[in-house]
Amino acid sequence: MSVERGVGAAFCVLTDVNITHRWSTRLSLRNTVFQAEILALLKAVEHAVSLPTRQLTILVDNQASINSAANPKSHNSIARKIFKLLHSHPHIRVSWIKAHAGYIGNEEVDRLAKEAAETENFPETPLELPKSFIKTFLRHKMLATWQMAWDDGDTGRLIHNIIPKVSLHPINWTRNEVLFFTGHGPFPSFLHRFNLAETSFCSCGEIGTPIHYATVCLLTTSYHMEPPSQQHQPIWFRRVANNSTSRRKMHNLLHFLQRETSLFRPDPN
Repeated sequence: MSVERGVGAAFCVLTDVNITHRWSTRLSLRNTVFQAEILALLKAVEHAVSLPTRQLTILVDNQASINSAANPKSHNSIARKIFKLLHSHPHIRVSWIKAHAGYIGNEEVDRLAKEAAETENFPETPLELPKSFIKTFLRHKMLATWQMAWDDGDTGRLIHNIIPKVSLHPINWTRNEVLFFTGHGPFPSFLHRFNLAETSFCSCGEIGTPIHYATVCLLTTSYHMEPPSQQHQPIWFRRVANNSTSRRKMHNLLHFLQRETSLFRPDPN
């Protein structure tokens, strides 16, 4: 049983109508309900093995733990222990019962498990952490490390302004969006850095940057968007990236720039 303060596991022995033995333990909050159920089944089987040999039935309200214990190739080490014990002690049977159906022993087990889970100083049984917790923990750790590197990095600052938070979900930008937002496209300001253009100037006389063509260039007025002030340029790029109308304009602008390359290069004469 899992409650806000912990996870509990328990079993009891019912002889005729009397409860003759009780066992319960507390698990870490990081452990799962399934781990509690499978541990309780193991302890019940171990207790049954210690009793005089006679037909015994262990009633369990968790079908998943029964199925796991019935599989000799289960990935769960506790389930494999249960399988071996049951295989070597055929007088012990395990059967499923419906939960919360008024069975005396089952109601007592729920009470014991809840008590163990809610009592902070209750004896705790250490169990290996579940894979689900480890995966979640490592994912969060990896994302935190990645976020720190992304925030403190020296490169990709233009993209950091647009996408400040790292994510495992791809942005799915198109080629033109990558060219525009990184500035690594058909722009004189970029091409000149790699000696692919004689100058970083547009033929209109201004520096040929993505924001220049998208807002003020005399040759691209059909594709203009509202120009931002210098200090608001990072916010402007973010708004363009998040606005479908602005992105369509940007796509059309890139197609125009790529189609009319010579128009934007200053006449060397």
